[in-house]
Amino acid sequence: MKKHTARVAPVEPLCLSTLNSPRSDGASQSSVVRCKPGANCPGAQRGIRRQLSPFSAVEDSAAPILELQSRSPSGFCRHGRGERQNRSGEEGTQGHGESASQESRPQTRCESCTSTFLKIVWGFLIILSVSSSWVGTTQIVKITYKNFDYPFFMTWFSTNWNIMFFPVYYSGHLATAQEKQSPIKKFRECSRIFGEDGLTLKLFLKRTAPFSILWTLSNYLYLLALKKLTATDVSALFCCNKAFVFLLSWIVLKDRFMGVRIVAAIMAITGIVMMAYADGVHGDSIIGVAYAVGSASTSALYKVLFKMFLGSANFGEAAHFISTLGFFNLIFLSFTPIILYFTKVEYWSPFSAVPWGYLCGIAGLWLAFNILVNVGVVLTYPILISIGTVLSVPGNAAVDLLKREVIFSVVRLGATIIICLGFLLLLLPEEWDEITLRFINSLKEKKSDDHVEDMAESSVHFRSRSRANGPVSIPLA
Repeated sequence: MKKHTARVAPVEPLCLSTLNSPRSDGASQSSVVRCKPGANCPGAQRGIRRQLSPFSAVEDSAAPILELQSRSPSGFCRHGRGERQNRSGEEGTQGHGESASQESRPQTRCESCTSTFLKIVWGFLIILSVSSSWVGTTQIVKITYKNFDYPFFMTWFSTNWNIMFFPVYYSGHLATAQEKQSPIKKFRECSRIFGEDGLTLKLFLKRTAPFSILWTLSNYLYLLALKKLTATDVSALFCCNKAFVFLLSWIVLKDRFMGVRIVAAIMAITGIVMMAYADGVHGDSIIGVAYAVGSASTSALYKVLFKMFLGSANFGEAAHFISTLGFFNLIFLSFTPIILYFTKVEYWSPFSAVPWGYLCGIAGLWLAFNILVNVGVVLTYPILISIGTVLSVPGNAAVDLLKREVIFSVVRLGATIIICLGFLLLLLPEEWDEITLRFINSLKEKKSDDHVEDMAESSVHFRSRSRANGPVSIPLA
């Protein structure tokens, strides 16, 4: 810093205050203001206040540096009026920005907490709805079997209701979207799941046919299993599809290997074997278990192939795809129940004997289950959808106990619990081990911090007691 001298009268003592203020180009600028005797020098007072006030490191680094130096009885007070105005404007702008950021932080936290709370509430409702719809579908099928024992016709009739999936989605779009689109434009937008060209006849036959067959086969085997086993056993065995999805993804899609999921798959297979031999070795039990396991494995193959060829889909694309499956089922698979009818495999007479009320209930609940699963992924966490599926097992068990259609043996109960535990293990994220270690380390750090605080409080309390009791003499050895 350069030294400045000036000739003044000996009777006029002056204060010297040097202010280095940053300019817009990064250089420092100084100016000189002569202070009269007895007048307050703003630069000096401001510099003194800065050196004596306990500012934080953040404030010190953001503010310009003020230095107070004494030269002699004579000197200059360096401070510019323009600089003071610029500094006050910059400090006001900076203070306003800091206050605005401090106000926005609580608002952001409140918004995140509100969104998390709403997701949890929606998740709770989705869990109840998913489990209730699946339990209702399974129990109505059991009731329908008493008067109408034709599983393929029930499967074909229920799959046709998938056509209404996209109209339901579009109705929700009209009710919630701010920018509404026409049905044709929305249909074309959602048809991009088949490719950039949308849905063509070639893609309709190539992509829809295998998935429609797998869909129908999985549901048909599930209904066949309900003819042989109780609703609780079938719903528990169907939960093994999560283990099959992992095994197929590991083999086909080359997904990451996880030891805990291998353990879950082994638990699922163990539960299947225990369920097969729960009532001894006889035809109905083993065949029913085979049907249920076939339904679970077919469902797993459907999911893995969907991920392989079509990738991930949003809600609109999923609605479009499932409605397309319904159209394919109505157009190309309608000949199957006709053939089964005329070959007397699934023959009913008269036509008025068909329980249309129960069939519509099954189809409606099945459609509601598929809609809730896809809506739940949008509104809440996907893991809650899986929890809703596994909760159908105790739900069916409660209904079976009330109807007194099942007597739980130790082996059957143990198999159900093992399968459900394996299902829950499969819900663990891929980084579950790292998350667990971080959680344990955070608990240890929290305990150590609490211990240090307790020690500091005890030492402060001991010192205060020592001061109150007066000086303490310590004898020296």
